[in-house]
Amino acid sequence: MSILSKLKPQKGSKHRVKRLGRGDASGHGGTSTKGHKGQLARSSPHISRGFEGGQMPLHRRSPKWGFTNITKIFFNVVNLDDLSERFSSGDTVNTTTLLERRVIRKKSLPLKILGRGTLNKSLKIEANAVSETAKKAIEASKSTLKILASKSTQEAKAS
Repeated sequence: MSILSKLKPQKGSKHRVKRLGRGDASGHGGTSTKGHKGQLARSSPHISRGFEGGQMPLHRRSPKWGFTNITKIFFNVVNLDDLSERFSSGDTVNTTTLLERRVIRKKSLPLKILGRGTLNKSLKIEANAVSETAKKAIEASKSTLKILASKSTQEAKAS
């Protein structure tokens, strides 16, 4: 006796297909469950996505998302390992020398030194901002650090 011949779908899992447009005898009436007249009763109703029948749609009722911080300062960011690779002992590190060696791209942005990597050379560093870990590493390598005051960093400190 085979078990496969006795298999049946679980009760309630199979549904009868709704055959529309087959007249009154189909059980769906003459309007095929679409009601009387109106846009949705037509053969090709076009309703754009998000249309809510003329009331203000949700995506227009909601406030606009996001926030732009107008006081944010953008920096040219350079890490200590970049300085160790591209400069030798006694060199001066500033915006112009970093531009010449193609470490940074924009001269207009202030320069910030970050602390990734180690600095094992004695350099003369001129920057607008320095992170705490970078400052400790620069002092440990006996390099000189000169913090320049730029227009954008002064504005940030004032506000």
